[in-house]
Amino acid sequence: MAATQAEADIHLDGVSKRFGDMTAVDDLTMSIPRGSFFAMLGPSGCGKTTTLRMIGGFEDPSEGKVFLGGSEVTQLPPYKRDVNTVFQSYALFPHLSVERNVAFGLERKKVGKAEALKRANEALELVQLGHLGKRKPAQLSGGQQQRVALARALVNRPRALLLDEPLGALDLRLRKQLQIELKRIQQDVGITFVHVTHDQEEAMSMADTIAVMNGGRIEQAGSATELYERPRTAFVANFLGISNLIEAKVTGDQRVATHDGVALHAPECAGLIGDVQIGVRPEKITLILDGEPVPDGSNVLRGKILVAAFLGVSIQYVIQAAGGEELTVFAQNTDGTEAFGAGREVQLVWKPEHTFVVQRG
Repeated sequence: MAATQAEADIHLDGVSKRFGDMTAVDDLTMSIPRGSFFAMLGPSGCGKTTTLRMIGGFEDPSEGKVFLGGSEVTQLPPYKRDVNTVFQSYALFPHLSVERNVAFGLERKKVGKAEALKRANEALELVQLGHLGKRKPAQLSGGQQQRVALARALVNRPRALLLDEPLGALDLRLRKQLQIELKRIQQDVGITFVHVTHDQEEAMSMADTIAVMNGGRIEQAGSATELYERPRTAFVANFLGISNLIEAKVTGDQRVATHDGVALHAPECAGLIGDVQIGVRPEKITLILDGEPVPDGSNVLRGKILVAAFLGVSIQYVIQAAGGEELTVFAQNTDGTEAFGAGREVQLVWKPEHTFVVQRG
């Protein structure tokens, strides 16, 4: 990770969590720097929510230690940890006003009522709901209720905010709107956000750093650009966007030869040798009719169009390459020309620098 243990706002050291014979988190070590927006991304059962719950104190590690701000908190209960959690369910008190819902935690901490309401309304202003403080939760939309839950978690000014798929219950339009709002709020308050999601677009649109999890471990962590352009494993390549993966072998001169004998080039093979998979994203490929010239130095495969689907902003092709693989190509609709039809013989052309290589799984 980007931060050392000494610099980290949150640090996990060799943390594992087992439920009977099942290992949910497997010897996980990671550091999250203060003030960052950190996302844990992965499919159901990969360990991301369990990891978040161990940070928040809702689960005890089977092994390892949890640190907040350099202090070990492994044995501390949730209420003694300087973090708050926002869940997918809002859990608002229906009989209390919005501002009283937000102020509730402060009042329990013996903050005076006037000061609690003042800070509650400041938190509501932060989530752009200052004008709705006197309403009851039932009078709000789902998106507004989620903002109230966010304000309630922020009002205590915690060291970190833990977000467990907080947008999962909202419709697509609201999710996209609140993705932007969450990023704005995180930048405004400057505290660490740790966000769990299975939605790749959600993670890519908000997080400074994304940790892609699989089988209780982090497969790869980095910026959205780094993970998308330079995935290190087939799992990351396929989970974050669409990838074309082609069976191949790496030879000693850094040339990558596919099984049908076509030599392709990659900027680096990261020390890989032998059986690998060559990857290229669908939008990086240009289609040129068979027999027409291609730019010098390009990687080229030949194939036949199986499907051409017009999507408005782009045309999606499914092409069977000469080696038998089915590859996906997105061609941007920039000039309104007709798509190549099914059955056409084409050349799939892309730049070597858009090629990545992963070990065959």
